[in-house]
Amino acid sequence: MRRLTLPLKKKVSLLLLSSLFLTIVFSFLFIHFLYKDLYIGTVKESLLYQGQRTAAHYHYGEVSGNVKDKILWYNVISPYEVSVVENLDELGKNFPYLLDQKPLIDDNDQKELAKGKHILKEGYVDEFNRNVIGAIFPLMNEDKLMGYLFIYIPLAEMTEVFSKGIPILVLAGVMFYFVLFIIIQSSLDSLFKPVKEMQRFSNKVAKGDFTERLTVSSNDEMAELAWTFNSMVDSLQHQEDRKRQFLSNVAHELRTPLTYIGGYAKALTDRVQTNPGEIEDSLHLIQKESIRMQKLITELLELNKLEDASFSLDIEPIVLSQVVMDSLELIRPHANMKQIDLSHQLNEESIIHGDPNRVMQVFYNILDNALKYSPERSSIVVHSYEIDGMAVVKIQDAGIGIPKESLPQIGERFFRSDLSRTRETGGYGLGLSIAKEIMHKHKGSLSVDSEEGKGTTVHLTFPLLEI
Repeated sequence: MRRLTLPLKKKVSLLLLSSLFLTIVFSFLFIHFLYKDLYIGTVKESLLYQGQRTAAHYHYGEVSGNVKDKILWYNVISPYEVSVVENLDELGKNFPYLLDQKPLIDDNDQKELAKGKHILKEGYVDEFNRNVIGAIFPLMNEDKLMGYLFIYIPLAEMTEVFSKGIPILVLAGVMFYFVLFIIIQSSLDSLFKPVKEMQRFSNKVAKGDFTERLTVSSNDEMAELAWTFNSMVDSLQHQEDRKRQFLSNVAHELRTPLTYIGGYAKALTDRVQTNPGEIEDSLHLIQKESIRMQKLITELLELNKLEDASFSLDIEPIVLSQVVMDSLELIRPHANMKQIDLSHQLNEESIIHGDPNRVMQVFYNILDNALKYSPERSSIVVHSYEIDGMAVVKIQDAGIGIPKESLPQIGERFFRSDLSRTRETGGYGLGLSIAKEIMHKHKGSLSVDSEEGKGTTVHLTFPLLEI
């Protein structure tokens, strides 16, 4: 079942109405609190206070004459109704009403009064059409009950209590809603304009158009979102450019060997070459170019596998010097052919966490590059040491070097600083890319220092194993 979704503008309107509704409910509850807890509470406190003061006018003797007059005179100067009686029957005559359909005094009340304690009464009186709060105070002459003082007051209705406040509250609420409505309406366009712009922008990006960027003219959350969008598109464009460059490079690298293979194969099938020596040379060239193509595809597959997030290493503790020595032994026969001296000075205590085969692959690729670009009778020096919790392996050659402007691009796919020597060296610019990715997987780094005509130094840095 498809879920109902609302546009953002309607969601904001719904939020506004919900806020208004909650405000009204809160106002009602607040008014009810003022009436019940503040107004009624204040009336009760005042009633008890005035009742106690009035009862204090009685000191001793019969409840009659001057005492009654003095107490009853209080009716003239107070908002309360006060009556003084000698017994409860007389009280029933003075207040012949029911509170909540019950008599004013029950048996429990009589027991409390007999103990000299006052009682507080509250309830609805039909004749008054409102609630009444009253208190009965026993008039005691030492331990003898001489009479009763009854003081009460009808409570004002809530609308009467807030007769002045409610109109003000309503007026303030209407004005608040009106002002809020104008503000929201005036800001909706400016609020949703960036959202609509981002929607249009996202649709263009989804179609593969990375030419535009969002204009950032503020310093709020929308601006941060726009910066994020622009950054995302920059990344997408970079990836797209890399993909196109990659396909272009692959096509270029495959075109040359395929051209050689196609040309010599046609010459052989057309019997252009009849000399057995020439035929053998052509077959050797076809084989050589086939091997070059196979190497290219193998390296590409290797690099893609390394860049896959799901790729995992076979991690174990490694004595770094041993891996370096094994790599030097692998490369030594090729070095001997060019009479290149391989020397080393290694820290034999450096231990790292890593995949031995992959780490050796890094050393082999770096040493192979150094060997290819070093002249005969030169030297390659390998030095390892520790610094700041890291193991560093420095591989230095005396080769042709790398131009300074090419150094930032070292390690990118298919990048070669000396294109003229590609066929001679047989490289495709993928060896360093593979080495760099393996170092990244080991949380290490690969950096290159070089000076054209003087040689190249590669620094490989690995985190040391914590023991």
